[in-house]
Order: sequence, then C-alpha cells, then structure tokens
Amino acid sequence: MHPDYLSQLPTPHIERIRTLLQKQQQRLAQPKKGFLRYQEPYSAVCQLRASHLDFSGDTVIIGRESEISSTQREQVYDAMRSFMPWRKGPWSIFGIGIDAEWRSDRKWNRLLPELPDLADKVVADIGCNNGYYMFRMAPYKPRMVLGFEPYLQHYYTFLTLNSFAGLANLQIAPLGVEDIGLFEGCFDVVFLMGILYHRSAPIDCLREIRKAMRPGGTLIVESQAIAGELPMALFPEKTYAKVPGTYFVPTATCLCNWALRAGFSNVRLFCSHVMSNEEQRRTAWMNFESYDDFIDPRDSTRTVEGYPAPHRIFVRADLG
Repeated sequence: MHPDYLSQLPTPHIERIRTLLQKQQQRLAQPKKGFLRYQEPYSAVCQLRASHLDFSGDTVIIGRESEISSTQREQVYDAMRSFMPWRKGPWSIFGIGIDAEWRSDRKWNRLLPELPDLADKVVADIGCNNGYYMFRMAPYKPRMVLGFEPYLQHYYTFLTLNSFAGLANLQIAPLGVEDIGLFEGCFDVVFLMGILYHRSAPIDCLREIRKAMRPGGTLIVESQAIAGELPMALFPEKTYAKVPGTYFVPTATCLCNWALRAGFSNVRLFCSHVMSNEEQRRTAWMNFESYDDFIDPRDSTRTVEGYPAPHRIFVRADLG
C-alpha cells in the first residue's frame, strides 16, 4: 500500500485517517502467527512482475505461465494456496487457474449495463475482498480505486495480486465500512456489494457513505435479499443461511426506501435474481461449506433455518 494516494483525497479528516492507518500498519507488523500466515506468502513472491495483463474477460488474468520459472511458479502456487479460501474470482495467475467460491463475473456482468462512467473518477469498493471487482474496473481508466478491506486474508491477497500487476491506481486500505465517513467528499462512485445486510444499522451506514461521496456521485448497492413487494426486512434470530452477523435482509422495495431515507435520489432497482449453486459453490480453492449447505435439502425455497432462501438485488442511487 502506498499512503501517497491520500494526497488525492480532499477529506478534511486526512490526519485522522493517517493516524488510523498508521495504527493498522503497526498492528499488521506484529510477528504473530495470525499475521505471518499471510505476510510471509506475500513477502515470498511480491518481487515478481507480470507482463501480460487482461481484465476484460470473466477471468482476471495476471501474467502468463511462460513469464516465470518453474521454481517461481511453485512459489506462486504455494502463496495462492496460503490465501485460501478464495471467495471471489475466477483468476489466472501466471497460468495458475483459481476457481473461487463465487462466480463473481456473473455479478459484474449484471451490473455492467448500469456501470457509471469511471474514467478519471475516484472510486471506493467497500469490502473489496481480494480485489476482483477492482481489477475489472481497471480497463475503464479510473483515476483511483480505493478498496476498503479489514480482513487480513483478503488484504494480503490483494497486495500480492497487485504486486504482480503493478497498477498504481488500485489501492487498498485495511479499513472497514465503519470508517467510510472519514473520507468526506472523496468519491465519485461507491460500490457496496455484499455488505449492507451485515450492518446492524443499514440506514446509518448509507448516510455515512453519502457523506463520503461528491455531489453528482453514484452508489451501486448489491445485497442479499428476500422476495416480496412489501417494504420489509427479515431479521434472523441468530444466523441466516448459516451466516452469523447477518442483520436485516431486505426486499428490494425496502432497500430502495433505505437509500431514499439516507438522502439519495433517483433510486432504482436494476436487477434481481434467485441465488443458486451454479454461482456459489465449493471448489478446490474453497473447500468449506457453501450454498448447498445453507439451503434446506428438502425445500430449496428455504434456508436451513427455515427462512426464505436468498435472492440478490442490485440498486443504483445518485447523490444530487
């Protein structure tokens, strides 16, 4: 990560952000097993550089197999395995195919018709994970994409991938959505995908995001949802589809109303679909429980807890 990217951001809270990032870096630098398990793979391969880059297709391609030696390829393979489980993808890294749990290309292709103009724009990808969507944004020539990712595994995965790719306009901060309000007036476009239902106060979250946006900016929200026309949300007792930390799972109408209450305008649903095991599943790179384990085996319309099975919805909103 290069802290110089902060100079491109007009927020009045820049010193608070610098202090917060400094504390995070001090935390990450601790020689503890939980940190070293991701630091060491990154350090082992971060000196490698890819010549061939292709972010235009479903698979993010960084480097060809012929660009590195067989020994280096083994090192890269070991590093990539160290970052398991891979949640977002697919990838090809120096010829190593990585089939992630999620077919993230499908989500990207669904939002493409509503993709805002990213050319020379400052973009936030909140909860960016390993940066799959950030790399997919790169061909659209954003001035900068800043990923917010507090989880060490995903943070170091992105650092490693971008050390190969060398894209200076893609940056990542070990921060979460709760820190977005410090970036007051910074972003032209914000992507909030797969995050909002994990927030216990979704309207407050959207208001903080609104604070971080520039006038005329665009917000893209992708969320887990339940079917229905009424403006309501499911509030699970403990887990939803076996996932703890899930609070409000809205209908599309409910999510649109949240965005309106948070101060956005021109709020509109542009995609809704039922989830399936074709899009989220176990793979050789994510060998833990996945979609099939979350759904009632006797009734595919219900989760294992008996709640309505998940849909996914996409909403676009403007900041006037």
